[in-house]
Amino acid sequence: MAQLRCDLMKGRTPFMGNKFAPSAQRRLTRPPACCKGGRMLRIKDISYSIEGRPLFAGASATIPEGHKVGLVGPNGAGKTTLFRLIRGELTLDGGEITLPSRAKVGGVAQEVPSSSTSLLDTVLAADEERASLLAESETATDAHRIADIQTRLVDIDAWSGEARASSILRGLGFDNEAQARPCSDFSGGWRMRVALAGVLFAQPDLLLLDEPTNYLDLEGALWLEQYLARYPHTVIVISHDRDLLNRAVGAILHLEERQLTLYQGGYDTFARTRALRREAQAAQAKKQDTRRAHLQSFVDRFRAKASKAKQAQARVKMLEKMVPITAPEEAAQQVFSFPEPEQLSPPIITMEGAAVGYGGPAILKRLDLRIDQDDRIALLGRNGEGKSTLSKFLADKLTAMEGKITRSSKLRIGYFAQHQVDELHLDETPLQHLRSQRPDEAQAKLRARLAGFGLRADQAETAVGKLSGGQKARLSLLLATLDAPHLLILDEPTNHLDIESREALVSALTEYSGAVILVSHDMHLLSLVADRLWLVKDGGVAPYSGDLDSYRAELLAPPAPAGKQKPAKQTQKATPAAAPTPSAPKPARDARQNLKKALRESEARVAKLAEMMEKLDAIMADPKLYATARAAEAERWSKKHAELRTAMTRAEALWLEALENFEAAEKS
Repeated sequence: MAQLRCDLMKGRTPFMGNKFAPSAQRRLTRPPACCKGGRMLRIKDISYSIEGRPLFAGASATIPEGHKVGLVGPNGAGKTTLFRLIRGELTLDGGEITLPSRAKVGGVAQEVPSSSTSLLDTVLAADEERASLLAESETATDAHRIADIQTRLVDIDAWSGEARASSILRGLGFDNEAQARPCSDFSGGWRMRVALAGVLFAQPDLLLLDEPTNYLDLEGALWLEQYLARYPHTVIVISHDRDLLNRAVGAILHLEERQLTLYQGGYDTFARTRALRREAQAAQAKKQDTRRAHLQSFVDRFRAKASKAKQAQARVKMLEKMVPITAPEEAAQQVFSFPEPEQLSPPIITMEGAAVGYGGPAILKRLDLRIDQDDRIALLGRNGEGKSTLSKFLADKLTAMEGKITRSSKLRIGYFAQHQVDELHLDETPLQHLRSQRPDEAQAKLRARLAGFGLRADQAETAVGKLSGGQKARLSLLLATLDAPHLLILDEPTNHLDIESREALVSALTEYSGAVILVSHDMHLLSLVADRLWLVKDGGVAPYSGDLDSYRAELLAPPAPAGKQKPAKQTQKATPAAAPTPSAPKPARDARQNLKKALRESEARVAKLAEMMEKLDAIMADPKLYATARAAEAERWSKKHAELRTAMTRAEALWLEALENFEAAEKS
């Protein structure tokens, strides 16, 4: 059984909550009783060092219950370490981290081990309280205990557990057939998805996620984005996915220079606000330097003169009292320098009636495509449709089963896939990797190539096993582009790259004069680089007529209800003599209109309460509110927040009831 990190914090009892969960698609959960009054994560003046290097020095932050927060900062700043400190796995050097009593903290610690347990059963077992209560219900004999168990099972909505677990697995790319298969049938990357599904199903009070989209495709990343946005408890997510940080969270916790700063709004708002603060800080530092120089000049000129001695001494005291304002350090520039290929006559690749597969039935058929050297193409398509197969075919790693593919005789192709990062030699340095490819090239030139991909002199001679994921990805990209390819095929190139590195990759691809084929779950990257979209679907590949926003809407659209099948209606019209099947009478038009009106009103009520909740969250996010002098005011706002959340729960319940009534009327 997987060790999904959804453990109870030391000394805490199981989470109490979940009175209402009417749908597998949307679980409405009341806040735990334990959180009433002071429902928040408090990080106060924490200090922590690793091997003498301080990661935190007097850092503080307050995150109210229910907030969704993105944790960002430079690689190596200590984001993952902060998660370990919150979970109590590491001991602080100073300060404190406090959570509500009985709060359950969860995160994905590792992938699910290979086992014969089905995916669905693995996820169900991740909710330890539910699994324990169900097991106890089979053997309990005391009437009072049986009643307590059944009440608690209803409270946590245990009976819809299988449907909820299945819904989460579907969102992460596992259909019903896959859910019944054992974990041993899946690779490590897919088992990471199962581990993620497990912690989402367990629904901890504080959910800590570290780069959760790294093993997801575009469809899975968009589903997770929506799931986190409506998650009923507190979420802190480390991510370099700009779209997720704009859509799924309402605040950004920035870790920089050993301090934590909470910014309200998504990533774009944070970036603008931080830029303005840095400009203001730099301007203040410049003014202070000018003032300091002026005072020092006066002191130097007149200290020796008796008539000016008092004034000079006064200015010395002013200099001593002046609190230095330090101009913000410029972030280390992230770079990618792709070598420029010579121009080839178009087209560089053509396909005519081509089919490709892996020895059995063809995965893709009837391919009639053309690629020119100035193309920037994003491959779209749901998981398993054949995007990676097409990438391998274009890269000449698969041969045509029928039809033909014609490549320019001088065509050089660079291919990057995530698995190549895992295939680097961990005991060799980046310099050794490069020397094996260019044995006759001077070492200075090899180092210059590494520097062109952001790998500094010290990193060039560090064993790959000790490099960060981002540094390994840079090395793999360098090796893929070493021969100045005319066509660069990138399959999930941004995994493990931080946001600054992703922006640098965008700039490099924009300036690159070769063709680019992109497969990525990073919508921000696709929107800035791709100017053509190909949809891989139903065994074929064709240009996609819409844009990325319309494709996103298609992926997130709910499937059509099974009862609404137009072909069945057409068949019924074609056979009027057929005996009618017994069913409830269809409501009259005005009755359906009343149901629709009730649905609209309940939707409006939920929207209004959500707006009020957003304003109240902003008030409660202000750390000044929790000062000792304002304790009564904080308690008052906290009470209002609890009342509003209760009202929201009731309003959502009414909305779901109205929705179900309306859909039932439409189906009948």
